[in-house]
Amino acid sequence: MRISTVTMYDQSVSSLNRQQSEFLHLSQQLASGKRVVNPSDDPQAASRAVAVSQAQAVTQQYTDARVSARNALSQEESVLNSASDALASAKALVIQASNDTLSDADRQSIASELRGVYETLIGQANATDGNGRYLFGGYADGAEPFTDSGNGIEYVGGDKVREQQVDASRLMSVGDTGADIFTSVPSGAGYVAEQGDNSGSVTFAGPDVVDNSDAGYGKRYQVEFGGTDDAPTYSVLVEDDSGNWVSAGAALEDQPYDPEGTSVEVGGLRLELEGAPATGDSVTFGPADTMNTNVFTTFEKVLSVLEAPADTPAKQATLHNTLNGAMRELDASLDNVLTKRASVGARLNELDVIDSVSGNRELNYAQTMSDLVDLDYNQAISEYSMRQVGMQAAQQAFIGIRDLSLFNYM
Repeated sequence: MRISTVTMYDQSVSSLNRQQSEFLHLSQQLASGKRVVNPSDDPQAASRAVAVSQAQAVTQQYTDARVSARNALSQEESVLNSASDALASAKALVIQASNDTLSDADRQSIASELRGVYETLIGQANATDGNGRYLFGGYADGAEPFTDSGNGIEYVGGDKVREQQVDASRLMSVGDTGADIFTSVPSGAGYVAEQGDNSGSVTFAGPDVVDNSDAGYGKRYQVEFGGTDDAPTYSVLVEDDSGNWVSAGAALEDQPYDPEGTSVEVGGLRLELEGAPATGDSVTFGPADTMNTNVFTTFEKVLSVLEAPADTPAKQATLHNTLNGAMRELDASLDNVLTKRASVGARLNELDVIDSVSGNRELNYAQTMSDLVDLDYNQAISEYSMRQVGMQAAQQAFIGIRDLSLFNYM
């Protein structure tokens, strides 16, 4: 069978084009460092690489979310640190003001300093982040969470905390509401007592826990005074489940009261009373989380008695009782702030752990992606050299075939 010159040319050109295409493709792999340059190079590897790439993108999004969460929590931790310092300073000033040797002028001087601490704490409660959002406003972070309603500083922010997805299976709170920090106390914070609208000179100390296994332990109680000036009496009431005050027992009704010192024991608690009561006076005591939990209200009560002269026995008793109760309330508020600060620290530590796990995951993804699409340079360079030699041989063969002609021998 005769092979025409055109056939030989077509075959030679086709071979050269194929060799050159494979050579150029190998050059492209060497230049990019990728074995899979086009999906057609390895469809299965390309498909798996797309899935791994998507997983890497999701992981990076969670990493960016953790950066945002860490910034928010770090800002909150800094403010809580300042708030705890302010509360500690306030407690020291209240202790100083409770010294009976101080004059009214001395107490007013302390009140001036305490008011500065009070204003500082309000500023911290209304602190903002770098974007102008209020740290302790919850979802309602576009306006100040604490405002003066005319009846004192009240929380008007949101009741839901902002949350952020920091990992595939972890939705983390990246803040706390001001209500949880400045108008709450931890459960088990102890007991607090406070007087009512008294006109007598009764002062109290305590309450102290004497038996936490008592059946009435954990309830709120109220001591009410009656009788006459010459023969005062007291009765103890307990708050029932409906919030009503009822008798704590017949043995605690109309008991004789000694102004020189009377000890009232009920519900596993002991309250020490002293001074002359007026009919209708009362002292309420119970767990700190059922009494006044608003730290700003505590400041306002203390400032009110420190800025007013204590020139009568009744005012002196009010001063003593207010400062005594305020010290316990400040302790409970400080414990609450420290508890929240510890919670923030725990979340920051958790972010570090998640970062570590995420870093290992990213390394695994990178290794998988490399195994799928990266080029083996040793193998590729060897094949490149072989392709180069093969293409040169094909070129030389084509030149030889091209020169074949009978006219060369005529």
